[in-house]
Amino acid sequence: MDGITIALSKGRIFEETLPLLAAAGIVPLENPESSRKLILPTSRSDARVVVVRATDAPTYVRYGAADIGVAGRDVLIENGGEGLYQPLDLKIARCRMMVAVPAGFDYEHAVRQGARLKVATKYINIAREHFAAKGVHVDLIKLYGSMELAPLAGLADAIVDLVSTGGTLKANDLVAIEHIVDISARLIVNQAALKLKREKLAPIMEAIAGAVEP
Repeated sequence: MDGITIALSKGRIFEETLPLLAAAGIVPLENPESSRKLILPTSRSDARVVVVRATDAPTYVRYGAADIGVAGRDVLIENGGEGLYQPLDLKIARCRMMVAVPAGFDYEHAVRQGARLKVATKYINIAREHFAAKGVHVDLIKLYGSMELAPLAGLADAIVDLVSTGGTLKANDLVAIEHIVDISARLIVNQAALKLKREKLAPIMEAIAGAVEP
């Protein structure tokens, strides 16, 4: 396709990206939550949106199946942002990567004693690097579903996960005790497309940049 293909994931990133795309004159004509289509037409005949899993957005952009996209910094750190141009922090979908433990669990004492902690997370690489830098011994358990269940069911001593409001942690009697990194969504661009489609991409990127909150 000679036009522009934009990779977005459903949910919060899609919703919070809409005003930024609108600033570039791009409005998806269908809602991915109600449409069964995975490729959505937009108000511009030369632009379309492909609806992908959040973790797949960088892959679609890296291999040129999409020219630009939006991905959380968590995904880019965890899975590697190599081969991608990341010109803009969009300052949307903000949250924090945190270590959380059950209320009452003495994490600092366990660490001081050199205990080997069981940590459940979907962010294995981020967690490994964090604990290695602190010299904390951990066994990492990869999960894909609700992390909060792992300590409650006795699977893990702690979790590493994204925290937005903290409401889910609180509801499950967990406490965030260590900040790892601040997360927000980034604009990602295919490097070849940036050269070959510069005339079309540059105005879109400029309009999005102008719409990002200061």
